[in-house]
Amino acid sequence: MKEFTIGKNDAGQRLDRWLAKTLPLLPAPLAQKYIRLKRVKVNGKGSKQDVRLAVGDVLQLYINDEFFEKPTPENAFLSLYQPKLNILYEDEHILLVDKRPGMVVHPDESERVNTLLTHIQAYLYQKKEWSPYWENSFAPALCNRIDRNTGGIVIAAKTAEGLRIMNQKIKDRELEKYYLCVVHGTMSPREGKLESFLLKDEGKKQVSVHKKPVPGGKTAVTLYRTLAVGKGLSLVECELITGRTHQIRAQFAAAGHPLLGDGKYGRQQQDKPYGRHGQALYSYKLAFRFTTDAGPLNCLNGRTWQVDTVDFVTEYFPEFSQAAGTRKT
Repeated sequence: MKEFTIGKNDAGQRLDRWLAKTLPLLPAPLAQKYIRLKRVKVNGKGSKQDVRLAVGDVLQLYINDEFFEKPTPENAFLSLYQPKLNILYEDEHILLVDKRPGMVVHPDESERVNTLLTHIQAYLYQKKEWSPYWENSFAPALCNRIDRNTGGIVIAAKTAEGLRIMNQKIKDRELEKYYLCVVHGTMSPREGKLESFLLKDEGKKQVSVHKKPVPGGKTAVTLYRTLAVGKGLSLVECELITGRTHQIRAQFAAAGHPLLGDGKYGRQQQDKPYGRHGQALYSYKLAFRFTTDAGPLNCLNGRTWQVDTVDFVTEYFPEFSQAAGTRKT
């Protein structure tokens, strides 16, 4: 329990607004719940959220200590009262989450709270499966990343063992990652392989594509298969053999078929007639093909997860979308 005495600068404020200012990590719905349960007392008695505080009022707060901390990137998850996750699979060690386009995966300078990792932390904290305040606590971590404007399946580790094993499986390429994308024009051939070297420009936060090795360049290999064609666009399935930054976006643009809606590597004039904002790219299927022992993750081996729907498939290739259905496996 912590106790506060109201001074003249705080007098006249509503109780709920004083709580929001004093405890910025405490979500408003949780604050209302605590007031209702009389875990917030004014002069020793329960109160209502709209009561006006007066000079000399004594507030007693029966609230967990962590909510009294100053906001930081490490405790931002506390402010999420209802984490929003589309969970495809969960066990003791691993989470598979379908990330929506527009959400960043990790906190950065532009977003600290509404990130995929923060929602995962809030979800596990509220389930009482994880807390940074436990001794020797492991912090949930993401095993793969997806661009802000790309949607799709992200693997999160709930335990240190799960993280170690999954990272090794990814490094050893014992996972198959499939993307759907919409590109301008028609690929020729309609099925094949894109091989190149990608050089990252940290300043511009983009990559350049090279046919021959360049200093600092990394090999990038993408298998592709055209699934449908229509209205100047193609629906293409890609399998990543390597996983480089912006690999699909940069390689298809270099091949003369940029992704629809890609503001970085695409062509705005080509995109304009379609009204698409954000690249039409989705990590829609993930298959586990372990060739070595995976310990507690062996239950994943041989299994495949696929998202139910992809918005741009439904919008630009409705006939394909209806024919394919959800194609759950």
